[in-house]
Amino acid sequence: MNAFRFRRAAIAVTAAVTLPLAVTACGGDDRSSDAAADKVSSSAPAEEKSSPATDESTSVDGPFGPACASVPQDGAGSFDGMAQDPVATAASNNPALSTLVTAVKKAGLVDTLNNAQDITVFAPTNDAFAKIPKADLDKVLADKEMLTNILTYHVVGEKLTPQQLESGTYETLQKSTLATKGSGEDYTVNDNSKVVCGDVPTANATVYIVDTVLMPKA
Repeated sequence: MNAFRFRRAAIAVTAAVTLPLAVTACGGDDRSSDAAADKVSSSAPAEEKSSPATDESTSVDGPFGPACASVPQDGAGSFDGMAQDPVATAASNNPALSTLVTAVKKAGLVDTLNNAQDITVFAPTNDAFAKIPKADLDKVLADKEMLTNILTYHVVGEKLTPQQLESGTYETLQKSTLATKGSGEDYTVNDNSKVVCGDVPTANATVYIVDTVLMPKA
């Protein structure tokens, strides 16, 4: 009987000793888990702060380029105003395109351009026409067939986005092709005519204003 009581006492003592140790061990594991969790949590913001990769070939929305700054802020010649009119009319309200407008009128292309649907016009600035020697320009302006040939070479029969200009070859209304290349806000046509104000909307066309007159290949 005494031996039985001794064993019960021994078991009770053993339990009294091991239980706190077990609780302590569990508490230690919780603190380790909390510390590990804290490490994960502290590293999370660093991942959130990392910037996503950007595609340099993606251009901004809306008109872009250095010459866009010269476009009137309001009125018929502004971007909002041009968007309401067909392309020949819209161009006539932009002071930087007055030589082009004169040429379009001389060639009898106002109605052709205004009535066309979903076209792209590469519109040379006055400075672009000024690069042509005056005698040569006067000769072109006086020759309706030659003038029509040149002007229709600046027109593509579909609306082109900046992304499509990155590397493309397109048939013009003149029936020969022009080539475009570039990215972001930097595009050229036929390697020598730079887009200085691009992606300008009109009622029936997208306009890319260029710094050099394009010449047909044939």
